[in-house]
Formats: sequence, C-alpha cells, structure tokens
Amino acid sequence: MKNLLIIFRREFSAYFATPLAAVFLVVFVALSSGMTFFMSGFFDRGQADLSAFFTWTPWLFLVLMPAVGMRLWAEERRLGTIELLMTLPVQPWLIVLGKWAAAFAFAGLALVLTMPLWVTVNYLGSPDNGVILASYIGAWLMAGAFLAISACVSALTKNQVLAFIGAVIIGFIFVMAGFDLVLSAVRPWAPDAVVQAIASMSFIGHFQRITDGVFEASAIVFFFSLISFALWLNVQILDARKAS
Repeated sequence: MKNLLIIFRREFSAYFATPLAAVFLVVFVALSSGMTFFMSGFFDRGQADLSAFFTWTPWLFLVLMPAVGMRLWAEERRLGTIELLMTLPVQPWLIVLGKWAAAFAFAGLALVLTMPLWVTVNYLGSPDNGVILASYIGAWLMAGAFLAISACVSALTKNQVLAFIGAVIIGFIFVMAGFDLVLSAVRPWAPDAVVQAIASMSFIGHFQRITDGVFEASAIVFFFSLISFALWLNVQILDARKAS
C-alpha cells in the first residue's frame, strides 16, 4: 500500500508540474458549462436539471480522457525512465494501478469543479438531486474506463499523439456500440447473441440508465470489469516488453 501511494502521489503531482493541468480543467469546465446552458437549449426547456450536461459527458470524455491518459506510459518510454521504473522492487500491477488511480483522481477533480452547475440548477429549480448524484458517480466510473483504455494504449507506444488517437478510436467504438446505426449493420449477418453482446458494450447505454435514475448493478459491474480487464492487459503489455 505504501508503494501504491508513492506512485499515486508521483503521478498526480506530475499533472500539475506544468500549466497543462490548469488549462485542461478550465477547458473542461468551460465546455461543460457551454454545452449545458447554451448548446442544449437549457433556458428554452424551462426545466432545471443537468440532463444536458450528462448527455454531453460521454462525448467530452471521449476526447478529454485520452488527453489525460496518453502520457501515463508514453512519456515514460519517451524519456527512457520506464526501464528504471520497471526495475524498482515494486510489482508491475501496483505501478499500473497507481498510475491509473492518479489519472482517475484527476478526472474526479475535473468533475468536482463542475459542481457549480449543480448549485445553479438547484437555485433555478428543484431537480432530483439523487439522480444527479448517481449520474456524477456513473460519469466518474465511465471516466475511469476511458482512462484504463488510454493507459493500456499508452503502454504500446512512446508517441503521445499516437496513444491519444488510439485511445480515442477504441473509446469511440465503445461509445457507438449501442447505436442503431451500428446494430443495424450487424443484425443482417450476426446472430442475436452477438448483436446483444455488442449492444451491451455501449458506454452510453449503461451510462444512460444511470442518468435516468436507474442505478443498476449491471452498469457498475460493466465499468469495473472493463477497468479491471484494461489494467490487467496493461500489465501483460509491460511484462511482454520487459521480457523482450
């Protein structure tokens, strides 16, 4: 646990070693506010809630979370510090978990900074705060899944741009999995079990149920399972590169 905390602190503080973290947080809050109040017709709907914010959240995360996670391993490989890191008397899975946890905490900080939106809708009306709280938790879990994928892709290259693009492409596949556009293209040639399996991989599908006020265990299990699998795969990638 001590080693995990050391890695966590090292990675979390690295985000604030440059002004990029502040820029990212400002951009995230600005985009969240703009999409909530101006791009979604908030004042025209006459309903004070954060449904517009959470509608846009998966699409914001699709771009912004890979931007957070792309440096986790690509930067270590570019600087040549990954060899030193992997020779430390620490199990690789602890390093992987510590790096991901730091990015996960940073994503949590970004979500916390959007809390004034929650205060605003409570000032303007009487939203269902239980649904909003559940949606924030669901958004954080979804951010963790995006970051786990980004960390896994980052371990494959020392180029942060390639890590970013790869993570966005994979994330886009998970976001689009439940759309009729995708499912209608699969139905003609795939059995129903395959179609249902693809639909069940949709980030938006699971997240939408949470934002609708249905805090299903299946959605929580899905995000935790995907995070666990991506982190396990991250460890296998590092072990394979270490062996070679």
